[in-house]
Formats: sequence, C-alpha cells, structure tokens
Amino acid sequence: MTISRRALLRAATALVAGLTVSSAALAQAPNFARKTVTVYIGNTAGGSYDLYGRLVARYLGKYLPGNPNVIATNMPGAGTLRAANYIYEVAPKDGTAIGIVTETLALEQATGNPGVQFDAAKFNWVGRIASSNNIHIQWHTAKVQSIEDAKTTETPVAAAGAGNLSETIPKLLNATIGTKFKVISGFPASAEGMLAMERGEVEGTATSWAAIKTGKKEWLRDKKIKIILQDVPERSPELPDVPALGELGNNEADKQLLGLYASGGAIGRAFIAPPGVPDEVMKVLQTAFMEMTKDPDLIAEVQRSGLDLEPVHGDKLRTEIQKTLATPDSVRQRARSLLGR
Repeated sequence: MTISRRALLRAATALVAGLTVSSAALAQAPNFARKTVTVYIGNTAGGSYDLYGRLVARYLGKYLPGNPNVIATNMPGAGTLRAANYIYEVAPKDGTAIGIVTETLALEQATGNPGVQFDAAKFNWVGRIASSNNIHIQWHTAKVQSIEDAKTTETPVAAAGAGNLSETIPKLLNATIGTKFKVISGFPASAEGMLAMERGEVEGTATSWAAIKTGKKEWLRDKKIKIILQDVPERSPELPDVPALGELGNNEADKQLLGLYASGGAIGRAFIAPPGVPDEVMKVLQTAFMEMTKDPDLIAEVQRSGLDLEPVHGDKLRTEIQKTLATPDSVRQRARSLLGR
C-alpha cells in the first residue's frame, strides 16, 4: 500500500495542529503551584465557621492542581458581613481567595441589611461542606428556660451583629410572637457570646449545634445550658424535644417570615469565591472541593470530632440563593419593618 506525499502532508499538518491545541490547553489549564490559597473565616475561633473553615484549609490543597499551600485566617465582624464584603470587593479573583460566611447571606441582602455591600447572586459558590442548625441556648441559672418563658420574662441575650441569626431571630420573635429577648449586640461571634453567658453577663445566646456538641460537651453533660430553639423548618432528630423555628408564628404571615429564616440551614457552612473568577478556575475549585469531601482522612476527622458532613456542589447552592433573592416583596418589606431597616 502506497501513501501519497499529499496524504502524508495532511496527516503531519493535522498532528502538528493537534499538538498545538493540546499544548495551548495545557498552558491555559488552571494551576495553583507555588500559590497560596486563603480561606477567610467570617467569625472568630471556636465556632462551627472556624471549625469547618480550618478543616477545609487542611485538605483542599491536596486536590487542587499544583498542591498549593492553603491557609485559614479569621476576619470577624458584622455577623460575618465584613468578610463577605471583603471577598466581594477586594479579594483576588484568581481562585486564591475563598471564604465561609453566614448562611443568611442572601436573606440579609433581600431584607435590606445596611451592612450588605454585595450581590449574593454574583458570588461564585464553591460548595457546602455541611448543613447547619443554629440553636438558641440559655444558661442553667436563667429564669427563661423555654420560648414560652421568654414571652413573659425579659432575658438578655448576646448577639453577634445584624448579619447573624443570634440577633435577627430574637428580634423577629419579639415582633411576631411576643417574646422579650433583650438583644445585647456587638459581640464578635458566638464564642464571645457564650463566654459572656458563662460569666453571667448575659443569660443566653445563639450558636450552632455543631459547635456545642463538639466544643462544649461538658455543658451538655452537666446540664449547664438549655436549648430552647433550633432555627430549622422541622426538628432535628438529634434534638427532638427542642421547638423548631418553622413551627412558630401566630398567623400565616408570621409563619411565612419565620419559615424563610428557618430555611438558611440548607446553605449551611458553604464556601464562596469572589465574582469575576474565571469559569475554568471555578470549575477546578468546585471539583477539588467535592473530591476533598471524599478524602478518607477528612471523613475520619469529621467522625472523630462529631461534626457533620453533608457536601453539596456550588451550582446547587446558587439555585438556593436565587430562590431566596426571589422572595416576594411583601415578605421582604415585613422583615425590613420588623427589623427596623
């Protein structure tokens, strides 16, 4: 069989073209070698944001091309909105900056929180490592030991700013079902609020169930706290005797509003990247994140610590965010009115 010079020339040309395309593709493929990726944590040390943020920082680099160094840094303030604003406006848009901030990011925007300087729909959503269950707790010496008690007796509670459920939920409950929470704002995060409660400076606060069951086991063992509410649509199997926020409300309008805030747990402990990160870089970040959640060592660490692991891809989170931002204007306006925004 004889091959003509023309056929050989065409074959060689095709081969060179193919190699050129492949080389270009390889050259453009995102690579994190010799870079440092920073995980910004919107709260101080000790809470579930910090626990999950540092967990991701320990394992993510293993799954990113080039195996970069990944560090975690705390950036508390304004109920994690300080970190959210920084990531949106200032952080580099090359995949080297991600963050973990409040699950109510879209709600704070939808209800007119003045601290919001971002559009939640424009964040790039990397992924969720776990859903969340925010809980409200009272110290064992407090007169208020239930939501019903809070309707008749004033109780001071520590709050971590207008972007945090520790402040938003008590204010909404005061306005809807008539509780008498006295919200003491200005605490950097839940760890400081819990310390103030333990010292007797306040009687209660809010934090995550994950933070309590991993970091405050002795409080549960010694019955130092009473959990009076969980900010979820339905009671968690782990807390069957604790009322859920989705159960509360004296009328349909109140139930709709409180139910909206109860839905934030689906976003949970999620990680965001700035707007403007190239699509190909985001795909690499999202893929690495999801692969990381299958790491046997990470899974073993989660199990040892008593944390939860319920990963969700960033694309699904974006859909949830869009649903929240599509909240009817009547519900938004009611929330703004009740929260004084």
